[in-house]
Amino acid sequence: MVESGTASPSGAPLWASLTATFFGIGNMRPGPGTWGSVVSMLLWASLARILPLSFRTPVLIALAVIISLVAIPAATRVARASAKKDPSIVVIDEVAGQLISLIAIPLAWKTFLAGLILFRVFDILKPPPVRQLERLPEGTGIVLDDVAAGIYALAVMQLLLYLGLLK
Repeated sequence: MVESGTASPSGAPLWASLTATFFGIGNMRPGPGTWGSVVSMLLWASLARILPLSFRTPVLIALAVIISLVAIPAATRVARASAKKDPSIVVIDEVAGQLISLIAIPLAWKTFLAGLILFRVFDILKPPPVRQLERLPEGTGIVLDDVAAGIYALAVMQLLLYLGLLK
């Protein structure tokens, strides 16, 4: 099947490359996944500040779902074009996972930093079933392991908030 549109330097369709690399953030070194997480966190912090409080959580959930759904085919196309199972330039999965970790948290530097650290720790350590999700085919595995890491980070974040350890 021939893809319509211009190909990117990775050989994937341009839309897939731009999406999967989060508009080039995946090309940043070192640690492209961390860069993807930091940029997505900063973008959400900026957007959340202009949204009414009652809209923040639903908007963030919708963004995370939409990004995850678009990320799967984009990551698949870039992985196929690069002939790598999980190319390091693909960071849209970190964007989705990082956003999930920030659901329903106060807008404060401590909570954003905790969300960043928690997500990166779970993304790197991949506790069960995160590691097993990574084994799913193509973009599904690339994205869903980060979604699961984001859910772990969200659960720990909410527990820390509930216990009053973060304010």
